[in-house]
Amino acid sequence: MAWVNALQWLNLTRHGESTGNVANGTALESGAEETGVRERDADVPLSEKGRAQAAALGHRLAALPEDERPTMVVASPYLRALDTARIALAQTSYAAPRDPGGLVPRVDERLRDREQGVLEGLTPAGVRSRFPAEAERLRRLGKFYYRPPGGESWTDVALRLRGFYRDLEAAAPGGRVLVVAHDAIVVLTRYLVEGLSEREVLDIERAPVGNASLSRWRHDGGGLVAVCYNDVSHLTSAGSPAG
Repeated sequence: MAWVNALQWLNLTRHGESTGNVANGTALESGAEETGVRERDADVPLSEKGRAQAAALGHRLAALPEDERPTMVVASPYLRALDTARIALAQTSYAAPRDPGGLVPRVDERLRDREQGVLEGLTPAGVRSRFPAEAERLRRLGKFYYRPPGGESWTDVALRLRGFYRDLEAAAPGGRVLVVAHDAIVVLTRYLVEGLSEREVLDIERAPVGNASLSRWRHDGGGLVAVCYNDVSHLTSAGSPAG
């Protein structure tokens, strides 16, 4: 069954590049067991590149036709996502922060990133070294259903997203919504909206969701249909490398 069919437009973006993304990439390249991120996940900030990406996203939103512009913005409470929303909206005339009627991001904790539990801060090499039994359980169960101790499976995240979108449809029927969150939220929203199978969503997930990329669905009278997915053209045209 497809979900989220009462909205006119649904737009999703992943946060801009964070310092955690940079640290994780460096750790993977070096073969380290830990990412080196010291902040708790909720407090990881944007990098300078990430802030530029958020601004470029804002210019893309500002250029939308008036009847496609978001009427509501909802963000993950995590700093990197909330700052992406604020920076992007600051580039749009229809969301002027000093305007009492201006658009400001709402926060919903159900949009937070997937929780890793005891594996937080570890690279795949670190998981294999320190939690070999969990690495084997992940291999056996598969990414979609595996839940690390103290963490969440992809299906756990999908469950909280179902509740989020039900509430969103009730609060803004026929609305045009922008959701600013994390890569797992973008992928699993596609899973829900398009009624995908486990195999289909994991095939899609193999291609990383770009930082500050834009994914859009519009209502065609029968339900939401895809307009674009993981679009980073606005980052290239703005002179900020995609990724």
